[in-house]
Amino acid sequence: MIVCRISPAAVCLGLLLAAVVSPAQDTPGPSTEADRQQVLASIHSWQADPLDPQANNQLVSVYKWFSNVTDITVHVCTLLDGLPKGDKKDSVTIFSGQVMAQAAFVIENSGKKVDRLAEYEAGVEGALRVYEFLLKANPQDRQKYLDDLIRRRDAGTLDDFVKQRADAACKN
Repeated sequence: MIVCRISPAAVCLGLLLAAVVSPAQDTPGPSTEADRQQVLASIHSWQADPLDPQANNQLVSVYKWFSNVTDITVHVCTLLDGLPKGDKKDSVTIFSGQVMAQAAFVIENSGKKVDRLAEYEAGVEGALRVYEFLLKANPQDRQKYLDDLIRRRDAGTLDDFVKQRADAACKN
């Protein structure tokens, strides 16, 4: 299940609609180990190249799977409030990087007590990895906001930023 608490709700709504409107492969229920491993493979493939022609299909497939499982939840909210609006400078792809990293985190930690702050930290770090990937393709697309977050990550203070943003934007 994906729980969205974001102001750019159009992104989340669009992906959820794509997942729900497409015919569901399974009826809602708990995930299986085999399914979790298959979804993780899709997530890792997407993360390796979010610009791949199959990336959108992988993203929709992951959203669809989460809309059908009842035992794993991704908590999505606006942690990266400084991203440009719309898809300027790859905002949607970077936001998707956050969601995919959080999805991988919750799958890899299923069965453990939910640590939402750790989930959010994984998401922001995933978004930054996607941003760095995108910069390799288009170095002119630098964003001061994300460059600052990379400096925080490298200095070991990104968790402070995530906690502050989570407290402000992610109501439990």
